[in-house]
Amino acid sequence: MVTVTTEYSGSGDPARSIELLWGLQERPKRGPKPRLTVERIARAAIDLADAEGLTALSMRRVAEVLGVTAMSLYTYVPSKAELIDVMLDTVYGEPAMPGDVPGGWRGRLEVVARENWAMYLRHPWLLQVATTRPVLGPNLVAKYDYELRAVAGIGVTDVEMDLLISLVLDYVHGAVRGAVAAAQAEQRTGVSDEQWWSAYAPLLEKVFDTDRHPLAARVGSAAGSEFGAASDPARSFEFGLQRVLDGVAAFVDGRQAENGPPPTGS
Repeated sequence: MVTVTTEYSGSGDPARSIELLWGLQERPKRGPKPRLTVERIARAAIDLADAEGLTALSMRRVAEVLGVTAMSLYTYVPSKAELIDVMLDTVYGEPAMPGDVPGGWRGRLEVVARENWAMYLRHPWLLQVATTRPVLGPNLVAKYDYELRAVAGIGVTDVEMDLLISLVLDYVHGAVRGAVAAAQAEQRTGVSDEQWWSAYAPLLEKVFDTDRHPLAARVGSAAGSEFGAASDPARSFEFGLQRVLDGVAAFVDGRQAENGPPPTGS
């Protein structure tokens, strides 16, 4: 049985996290060159979490991966809490941030959504870190600034810009859970969706009353035939993203009707 754990960003020493994230810690002027760096430690921790999940992450395990003692890590990173802050900011630096995106604000928001979707799929453990108290490292700040530019100059207020980005990112965060769960189900059970359904369907037919639940029978059959499984997380994401963007379009159109169109080029 896989234990699911939740970690919280910003739960360590805030001063130390800021020092680590922004490179403010003092470096020794004399003596041998340090064997490790914070960046190398963070990357080893990310690789470990990617491979084995967040429950496997500990200072001891990271030290084993790096071939050093756990105590030696504490001279670079004071605890697991600060390490997670650095891991998060390292990952936030991965998404591409293309300057020229066709399709105006909608095209730009699509890129934002897809880059975040891909980031979660690369690092599923991100879903186990609560970031309601984000530690503002350089990569997170740069990512936020880039994402805000997707909705800059379209006739909405600064607060509404923040809310629109939160709307899209919250949608991605929720939608990607299904994709991660589907991938992990086959990986951890060794049974594919097709194999699972082949075993389950004959048993369900014996107890399911199609006359009592005609809509569930009809729609479930159509969806199952289409997806070849109980669901298709990637297709659900694509469908839902367009509906979210339709809602944003309606909101933007309403703002422009109230205040007039934004400058050309938005």
